[in-house]
Amino acid sequence: MTMFCPKCGSLLKPKTEKKKKVLACSCGYSTKDLESAEIKETVKQEEKKLDVVDENQTVLPETDAKCPECGNERAHYWTQQMRAGDEPETKFLKCTKCRHIWRDQS
Repeated sequence: MTMFCPKCGSLLKPKTEKKKKVLACSCGYSTKDLESAEIKETVKQEEKKLDVVDENQTVLPETDAKCPECGNERAHYWTQQMRAGDEPETKFLKCTKCRHIWRDQS
């Protein structure tokens, strides 16, 4: 038995009609011949590789900036759009020593 409708060629889908399972098509065709029908799904799982990153490791660029908390002279920085698109981005700094975060006010 094919899993395709002999009238229109569409895929026949399992359906329950009057408490009986049938294979039905959207064009109205249906068949009770479920003996040769087999529906199976194979799920392949790919092995995913995860890299463990040290919490203290950062990939942000560094700049000269004095930390207001500890006085350290180096900080990592990044920019982020905080308001509407026509407003400038806000620059954030993170101390390389004490990890304090502040906004650049310049």
